[in-house]
Amino acid sequence: MASKIDSRLKLATVLLVLLLTAQLGACAIVAEEQQSNPSSPSATEGIQEVTASVTAPTATTDTPAPTPAMTTETATATARPSPTPTATPTLTPPPAATATPETVEFAVIGDYGLAGEGEAAVAALIDSWEPDFIITVGDNNYPDGEAETIDANIGQYYAGYIHPYQGQYTTTVSTENVSTEGVNRFFPTLGNHDFYNPDGAGPYLDYFTLPGNERYYDFVWGAVHLFALNSDFSEPDGINAGSVQAQWLQEQLAASTAPWQLVYFHVAPYASGLHGSGDWMRWPFEVWGADVVLSGHNHHYERLLVGGIPYFVNGLGGGAIYAVGETLPETQTSFSGVHGAMRVAATTETLTFEFITRHGEIVDQYTLSK
Repeated sequence: MASKIDSRLKLATVLLVLLLTAQLGACAIVAEEQQSNPSSPSATEGIQEVTASVTAPTATTDTPAPTPAMTTETATATARPSPTPTATPTLTPPPAATATPETVEFAVIGDYGLAGEGEAAVAALIDSWEPDFIITVGDNNYPDGEAETIDANIGQYYAGYIHPYQGQYTTTVSTENVSTEGVNRFFPTLGNHDFYNPDGAGPYLDYFTLPGNERYYDFVWGAVHLFALNSDFSEPDGINAGSVQAQWLQEQLAASTAPWQLVYFHVAPYASGLHGSGDWMRWPFEVWGADVVLSGHNHHYERLLVGGIPYFVNGLGGGAIYAVGETLPETQTSFSGVHGAMRVAATTETLTFEFITRHGEIVDQYTLSK
């Protein structure tokens, strides 16, 4: 029995030695191949490649799948977050410039309608400004407002601003600068000298084409709402603060949505000149919403502050020149001696008034701001 066991042990030992010898020989062969061909993958690498090929998704086309990348590269690619693509650079536009409020410029003339060198000089001055329009504070046609003199007193110098114009003057100092064809740019008011004829205001009303009833009216230009009144006693709708005309003004001022409200007419409610003040025109303009009041009748220039708003007297447009008398307590400044006109510039934020002589000298400047 013991001899059989020994025989089996010897046999097992021999088999174990043979098996170990075979494995050592195989390993030697593999090592020898790697030394002769270093690029050959190791057994371990072969296993990893197989694993990668098995787990990789199957291609949906007939094109052979690309050879899988080395495990280390693939792992690196999957372990490292994909870089965020750099967007195509977008040029940032420069900041838009703050819009400059549109400026409206207009001229104001008064007591001007007397054909001659003085009116011609003022008209040439105004034309050099290239204003959007012109307003007048009365006495457009000296001495009596007659049809026979109206075109020579007005159209000779301002035909280029009047539309429709049917007078005889085809060339005026303003024609070459007219930029608004087919639009009236001349807005007068009636003065006392426009009534001194048998037909009263007839020649004036026939000569101009104006809004409303043409004796008093309003219009808007840019940031300014302008209200033209008739201060003469012949006005059928009255001239005191309780009149139909005044009621119309009060309602229109209340309804206005423009940044600025400007009221203008002939007889000055406050003035230090020869004719003095026309107290019947002392309406509560500031209470009703007016920002400024312009008038003439007195042939000088004067700026006053009444009820917290400026009042201007502008009567140096071309007629006779009068001296300034004793100034009123409300007077801020006054001037006479040389013809001239007012230039007004309006934006939504500011309203600037200048009185400029026929020689181009700025005598006074005043600005209202919102």
